[in-house]
Amino acid sequence: MRPGDWPAVEAIYGEGLATGNASFEAEPPKWDAFDGGKRDAGRLVAVDAEGVVVGWIAASAVSTRAVYRGVVEHSVYVAARAQGSGVGRALLGSFLDAMDDAGVWTVQSSIFPENLASLALHERAGFRRVGRRERIALMAYGPWAGQWRDTVLVERRRND
Repeated sequence: MRPGDWPAVEAIYGEGLATGNASFEAEPPKWDAFDGGKRDAGRLVAVDAEGVVVGWIAASAVSTRAVYRGVVEHSVYVAARAQGSGVGRALLGSFLDAMDDAGVWTVQSSIFPENLASLALHERAGFRRVGRRERIALMAYGPWAGQWRDTVLVERRRND
């Protein structure tokens, strides 16, 4: 992912947020905030045959404490027009390879239980469900505005 990819990444991010089942955020951040909060390793985009960005994946550190240096939380978003075509699987596979190469030992994500496609994608990629956080946050926008939301914590541990 390069700065020039941001307009497409931002649009896909916004498309996911509009569903109400992608994040607690109401809108994508500005590039500088996104860029400053994500690790360089594993920051990827997927493009279609015409070179148009159709998905992205990136990770943030879960803590600044040294003991958690190998633990990241990731997000993966696929454009609606490309969902079900293997883009998410390809992004997640390449991302996990990059995380292994970077010395990351735990990759985690919090997924809304209603996001069945994301839960299935992660399960197929070797993630396990660690637990469910009930009523973790109150949704402030979109179709779930004013409702408490649960999340499912998933993780993938490196095999060494």
